[in-house]
Amino acid sequence: MKHHNLEALNLIKTAKGQMDAVIRMTEDERYCIDISNQIQAITALLKKANMVILKNHIETCVVESFQVGQSDEKIKEVIDVLEKYLK
Repeated sequence: MKHHNLEALNLIKTAKGQMDAVIRMTEDERYCIDISNQIQAITALLKKANMVILKNHIETCVVESFQVGQSDEKIKEVIDVLEKYLK
Protein backbone atom coordinates (compact mmCIF):
# COMPACT_ATOMS: atom_id res chain seq x y z
CA MET A 1 0.00 0.00 0.00
CA LYS A 2 1.29 3.42 -0.91
CA HIS A 3 2.22 5.76 1.94
CA HIS A 4 -0.55 8.25 1.09
CA ASN A 5 -3.17 5.52 1.03
CA LEU A 6 -1.94 4.24 4.38
CA GLU A 7 -2.36 7.72 5.82
CA ALA A 8 -5.92 7.91 4.48
CA LEU A 9 -6.69 4.43 5.78
CA ASN A 10 -5.54 5.41 9.28
CA LEU A 11 -7.74 8.53 9.18
CA ILE A 12 -10.74 6.46 8.06
CA LYS A 13 -10.16 3.88 10.78
CA THR A 14 -9.95 6.65 13.37
CA ALA A 15 -13.23 8.09 12.06
CA LYS A 16 -14.80 4.64 12.29
CA GLY A 17 -13.75 4.34 15.94
CA GLN A 18 -15.17 7.76 16.67
CA MET A 19 -18.40 6.82 14.88
CA ASP A 20 -18.76 3.79 17.15
CA ALA A 21 -18.30 6.11 20.12
CA VAL A 22 -20.96 8.51 18.77
CA ILE A 23 -23.39 5.62 18.41
CA ARG A 24 -22.79 4.65 22.04
CA MET A 25 -23.12 8.27 23.14
CA THR A 26 -26.43 8.58 21.31
CA GLU A 27 -27.72 5.30 22.75
CA ASP A 28 -26.70 6.49 26.22
CA GLU A 29 -28.52 9.81 25.59
CA ARG A 30 -25.40 11.85 26.25
CA TYR A 31 -25.40 15.64 26.00
CA CYS A 32 -26.39 16.70 22.47
CA ILE A 33 -23.57 19.23 22.06
CA ASP A 34 -20.98 16.58 22.96
CA ILE A 35 -22.43 14.27 20.29
CA SER A 36 -22.50 17.10 17.75
CA ASN A 37 -18.87 17.97 18.47
CA GLN A 38 -17.86 14.35 17.90
CA ILE A 39 -19.77 14.25 14.61
CA GLN A 40 -17.93 17.39 13.49
CA ALA A 41 -14.61 15.74 14.39
CA ILE A 42 -15.55 12.67 12.32
CA THR A 43 -16.50 14.88 9.38
CA ALA A 44 -13.14 16.66 9.58
CA LEU A 45 -11.29 13.32 9.59
CA LEU A 46 -13.21 12.09 6.55
CA LYS A 47 -12.59 15.35 4.68
CA LYS A 48 -8.88 15.08 5.42
CA ALA A 49 -8.82 11.44 4.28
CA ASN A 50 -10.62 12.43 1.08
CA MET A 51 -8.08 15.15 0.36
CA VAL A 52 -5.20 12.72 0.94
CA ILE A 53 -6.77 10.26 -1.51
CA LEU A 54 -7.45 12.97 -4.12
CA LYS A 55 -3.92 14.35 -3.77
CA ASN A 56 -2.49 10.88 -4.27
CA HIS A 57 -4.74 10.36 -7.30
CA ILE A 58 -3.58 13.61 -8.88
CA GLU A 59 0.09 12.88 -8.15
CA THR A 60 -0.11 9.39 -9.64
CA CYS A 61 -3.03 8.57 -11.95
CA VAL A 62 -3.51 12.06 -13.36
CA VAL A 63 0.22 12.61 -13.92
CA GLU A 64 0.47 9.21 -15.64
CA SER A 65 -2.50 10.07 -17.87
CA PHE A 66 -0.67 13.19 -19.07
CA GLN A 67 2.40 11.11 -19.88
CA VAL A 68 0.41 8.79 -22.14
CA GLY A 69 -1.74 11.53 -23.66
CA GLN A 70 -5.03 10.47 -22.06
CA SER A 71 -5.57 13.23 -19.53
CA ASP A 72 -9.08 14.40 -20.49
CA GLU A 73 -10.88 11.59 -18.65
CA LYS A 74 -8.78 11.93 -15.48
CA ILE A 75 -9.25 15.68 -15.40
CA LYS A 76 -13.01 15.24 -15.75
CA GLU A 77 -13.01 12.69 -12.89
CA VAL A 78 -11.23 15.12 -10.56
CA ILE A 79 -13.51 17.99 -11.53
CA ASP A 80 -16.59 15.83 -10.93
CA VAL A 81 -15.36 14.86 -7.46
CA LEU A 82 -14.50 18.46 -6.59
CA GLU A 83 -17.93 19.67 -7.74
CA LYS A 84 -19.60 17.15 -5.40
CA TYR A 85 -17.21 18.04 -2.60
CA LEU A 86 -17.80 21.77 -2.86
CA LYS A 87 -21.61 21.57 -2.85
